[in-house]
Amino acid sequence: MSNSNFVDLSSDDDDDETSVSNSVSPTPISRQFWKAGNYKSAPRQGHKAGNKNQHNHMRIHPMFLHSNATSHKWAFGGIAELLDNAVDEIQNGATYVSIDKSSTPWDGKPALLIQDDGGGMDPAAIRRCMSFGFTDKISKSTIGQYGNGFKTSSMRLGADVMVFSRHRALTQSVGLLSYTFLSQMGYDEILVPMVDYEFNISSGTYRPLLQHGKQQFSSNLTMMLQWSPYSTEEELLKQFDDIGPHGTKIVIYSLWLNDDGDMELDFNFDPEDICINGGKTSEKRKPIFYHHVANQFQFSLRVYASILYWRLPKYFKIILRGQVVEHYNIALDLKFHEIIKYRPQTDEYMKSVLTTDIGFLKEAPHVNIHGFCIYHRNRLILPFWRALKTMTNSTGRGVVGVLEANHIQPTHNKQDFEKTPLFQKLEDRLRQMTLEYWHLHCELIGYPKLKTNHRIELDHQESPSSRTRNRLYQPESLDHGSQNGSSGASLNVVGFLEDSEVTTLEVSSGGLGKSTDIHKVRNQEGLIVKRKHLDPLVSLQHAKRHMGPCGTQIEHYTEQPDSTVVSEKIKLMQTNKRLLSQLSEKEKTVEELNLKVQQLRSEQESLRLEFTQMLLEAKLLEGNSIEFF
Repeated sequence: MSNSNFVDLSSDDDDDETSVSNSVSPTPISRQFWKAGNYKSAPRQGHKAGNKNQHNHMRIHPMFLHSNATSHKWAFGGIAELLDNAVDEIQNGATYVSIDKSSTPWDGKPALLIQDDGGGMDPAAIRRCMSFGFTDKISKSTIGQYGNGFKTSSMRLGADVMVFSRHRALTQSVGLLSYTFLSQMGYDEILVPMVDYEFNISSGTYRPLLQHGKQQFSSNLTMMLQWSPYSTEEELLKQFDDIGPHGTKIVIYSLWLNDDGDMELDFNFDPEDICINGGKTSEKRKPIFYHHVANQFQFSLRVYASILYWRLPKYFKIILRGQVVEHYNIALDLKFHEIIKYRPQTDEYMKSVLTTDIGFLKEAPHVNIHGFCIYHRNRLILPFWRALKTMTNSTGRGVVGVLEANHIQPTHNKQDFEKTPLFQKLEDRLRQMTLEYWHLHCELIGYPKLKTNHRIELDHQESPSSRTRNRLYQPESLDHGSQNGSSGASLNVVGFLEDSEVTTLEVSSGGLGKSTDIHKVRNQEGLIVKRKHLDPLVSLQHAKRHMGPCGTQIEHYTEQPDSTVVSEKIKLMQTNKRLLSQLSEKEKTVEELNLKVQQLRSEQESLRLEFTQMLLEAKLLEGNSIEFF
């Protein structure tokens, strides 16, 4: 059978024919994902790398499907990629994405089904989806950007995947990406059988779309029925019955097993959830920690999906096994909540402000959980990432922050960030934030207020090369008339303020502006640093002077322990938290209205196209010709 009968992801050469030796015995692939890379190709006869129009072209071996998928060490990372594609379809009218267990008709084995009601893909779009490196997502608001997520995620979850997509009720397409098919046939390049159908208004049915001739369509369909769970064309097309006028359904089967020989995805532990098999910790040892989201997200898809996106429109639902996933905003569940603003040091984001919500977990100090949930373009990349790698005297215990860092780039699997200088600077800032917040508020959860200089403690955690670069306060000249300052990141920090939940302290790494209400920080060279602050709730009892990093003398005020002061502080923080929650709800409402406008515009365009198509069909039936200008 020639390659012209299939979509060849390795090139655009549709005419080059490649034969496969029929003497090759099928070599079953291992059902365990981490052992499935042992692939044997059939011997080729006279095959060239590529010579269409005398130009060489690259081919992609099927083993790349497996090696590419190994970027996802965690099965839920693969599911998250597929959810991202559905969330990106909100701008095209999507209102839900459903994740559920299915089963293959031929043997009844479990399969994973993911379905949305987005705009769907036309024949050209689904071919880009099944190819490597092609993407239609150019908006800064979309999560996907590399054109690789579908392939890595689907192949990480199972050996085979089928895609059913209907586009604006005009076309519907089916594609098969099968590692089993390629390995059993012994191919040494990636081939994807695909078939397309178009809607015929006169008959009200979908008919084959023969873009490359009837023979190619028939060949693709035959191979698809042979290697898919569906044995007839009627059974194949029946999968569109619940898609509606537009949307996409993904069926992943031949699901992988773990190293113990058990299926990686556990559908039996909870009938309303999908879990990681063997990933659950013991509930008896630490019941508070076991039930916390910081632990549960590692093996419960329902919990992970609840925190996967920072904001979602109210009308958009993530449905897991028939039950809606309740969205969980970690920032709204913090006690003694504060907001810190940070300006990234990049040309593109220099004028933007990165807002960090920080506070204690409501279970603190009874759980040893701390770290930051860092989002990128609304998508969770690092959950509960520890800025403090080492902790002394319980420093940082229970401190959790939430932020959206769009100025740094995630890795291709969206489970980490690229370790660039920008990320290192952000890491230093988050470490500073944690220490500042802890030393200011640790007494609120029962820890004694420390009298040690936490600046020096922070200094020990930084490398010598980054100490000077990442100091929180930089000296400026005694010549106050100069308005020039070096460019750099600026940080709104909680530093040394004990009067309010939300702090507006401005600190710049390139020099501070003037302020009418400041503390002075003087170093051994006689230079000063200015630091804004808010008026305290109570009078300061006494001041302490200590040596800061690089020989800087810092005058630093602390309050005498006073239960009345602490009680008043707690009341103000609670009030402020309530106001912040109300503000967040208002912002969500505005965002949902904007998305609703986009959805209505998309529906309007869809109706316009359908009307044009119906008008054209009607004129053709009447025997009249239509002239377009």
